[in-house]
Amino acid sequence: MLNHKPLAWTLFLIATLFVRSAAANGAAPGELQSGSLLMRIGEGYATAMPLDTNVNITVNGLVARVSVMQEFRNEGSEWAEGIYVFPLPDEAAVDHMRLYVGDRFIEGEIREKEQARKEYEQAKQAGKKTSLVEQQRANLFTTSVANIGPGESVIVEIEYLETVRYDDGTFSLRFPMTLTPRYIPGEATGDSQGLGWAPDTTLVEDSSLHTPPMIAASNSHKVSLQARINAGMRLEIIASRYHPVTVAETSSHYTVSLAGGRASMDHDFELLWRPVPSSAPRGMVFAETVGGEPHYLLMVMPPDDGTVTSRMPREMIFVVDTSGSMHGVSIAQAREALQRALDGLQAGDRFNVIEFNSHPTPLFAESMPASGSNVAMAQAFVNRLEANGGTEMNAALQFALRTSAPHGYLRQIIFVTDGAVGNEEGLFKLIEARLGDARLFTVGIGSAPNSWFMRKAAEAGRGTFTTVSALHEVAEKMDRLFRKLENPQLTNIELQWPGGTAVEAYPSIVPDLYLGEPVAVRVKASHEFRPGAALRIVGNSIAGTWTADVPLAIGAQSPGVAALWARARIADLLDRQRRGADETETRSAIVATALMHHLVSRYTSLVAVDKTPVRPAGDPLAREQVPNLVANGQGARALFGFPATATNAAELRQRGLLMVLATLLMLAMSAWYRRVTNGTPR
Repeated sequence: MLNHKPLAWTLFLIATLFVRSAAANGAAPGELQSGSLLMRIGEGYATAMPLDTNVNITVNGLVARVSVMQEFRNEGSEWAEGIYVFPLPDEAAVDHMRLYVGDRFIEGEIREKEQARKEYEQAKQAGKKTSLVEQQRANLFTTSVANIGPGESVIVEIEYLETVRYDDGTFSLRFPMTLTPRYIPGEATGDSQGLGWAPDTTLVEDSSLHTPPMIAASNSHKVSLQARINAGMRLEIIASRYHPVTVAETSSHYTVSLAGGRASMDHDFELLWRPVPSSAPRGMVFAETVGGEPHYLLMVMPPDDGTVTSRMPREMIFVVDTSGSMHGVSIAQAREALQRALDGLQAGDRFNVIEFNSHPTPLFAESMPASGSNVAMAQAFVNRLEANGGTEMNAALQFALRTSAPHGYLRQIIFVTDGAVGNEEGLFKLIEARLGDARLFTVGIGSAPNSWFMRKAAEAGRGTFTTVSALHEVAEKMDRLFRKLENPQLTNIELQWPGGTAVEAYPSIVPDLYLGEPVAVRVKASHEFRPGAALRIVGNSIAGTWTADVPLAIGAQSPGVAALWARARIADLLDRQRRGADETETRSAIVATALMHHLVSRYTSLVAVDKTPVRPAGDPLAREQVPNLVANGQGARALFGFPATATNAAELRQRGLLMVLATLLMLAMSAWYRRVTNGTPR
């Protein structure tokens, strides 16, 4: 009789290692398409509480106020704490939070982050309903809500302000629905501050706080959305790019809602509107006085006569992300965008293409002339691009920024990526340190790109950013970008304020302006400007020096302008901190500004606490991480098929051990087979 024990033990060891490997990588493959919500508790998975969202947007002129109501439903049998990581626009000024319990609501209070967390934990332990809203990144927030009873629903409402974007004659705003999981570089530290799938690392110390689990489908995670647009003028167009909507008009006021009532939260919502051309203003001023101090939001259009008198030869460096998170529709969009860019090269230009995932791969060792043969080689290179591996942007950016442009050339770097990284601050530092005379333009790819990274990287690179969220819009948006690149309108811009009034304006350094793009400035003045006072904007255009005067008279008050100035000031203080300013001083200034204007920031949070305990003492409290939907167009491979951190040594060691065991198994089976065929008993 044959003895199967050695073979059985070998198979058992291999199966055990496979199970442990899957658990270590945070994947539950059998459940990815089940339609149930997954949460991670400790090392296992369970069904998480359903969550739905209602969004109300009100736009007056250039300012949008947005209300986001998140409904947490506890369908389990235990008291629960829900934790939800979610994106917001990267320039959102979050200033209100309310916790709704039945027909009551508790208004959130702004506190320093540590104090808010302390109050939340104390209320949670005391069995009181409580909620906490914290900022993880400028465009990434966490809502925690504790002591939700079995069968109970609790609603958390968040309000924020943002400035409407204006580009090429069109106003737009974007509401993010989900996120693309960030690539987390560095060595694991062994600590985890949160429940995310990634451990904290040496380069991203808080990665466990902003890496929520992802699910491919869900019966919840639905959103209803209404927008009311008071543009102050008749509109030629009002439309949604990615969601069917219904539009109603009453006296230049427009109401927009989702055509189906609700939609899955797997694709960012973007609304755009365009005034009748003859009504488009060249300058707009909005003002609000808070605490006796006037605040202004100014927007001025650059000169645009549609003609170009000269064109400097360009060195175009195309950097394209081919990491795992770009798998699916995103890599197809990236390939199409690059082909469009290559078609736009002209005689006399130079260029190079650099793809990157876990490491950069340049097409050429250095930029080459845009000859027919070189462009054809690049087109073939782009057609072969596939998504695989990690998102090591640092090495790719270093390669792109390592040299200066040849004499007489304007260097423009086009960076095509979904921005799915967790080490944004380090990349901003690199861009600022290495930029030189180059200009960096970012192209955000996918249905849920990291918009904060895209905008700040372009800002650090003194360029602009573009978002491409669907394959059908690649041609339109890339062609618009290339028109800008060929037509820089103003450089070396200077803002000249009327004398006698101290001002604090952001951005403090105005970036270059390109065709169809305005300059937007947020200002706090020491006192109101004199009647008839105007801001003078001076810059260098293709035709020479250009100036424009913008009247500063205050008309009707525009609520929210002061909070938007405060949000811009906080962002500027963080930029100074990154450049080496004293952290204690900048933190103190950020806290003071955030508390004054009731804003969530890196150092402040909103907390709401109900006064009456509801969870009986001794009853357990389950802590549940609510997942996000996989972004539209992404496959499970983009999330689970590639390493989460820069180093995959542990994974390689596991694979090596499995290969050794598999070899031993094959040897054992071979020996067993020889004995059986030779008639040798065991």
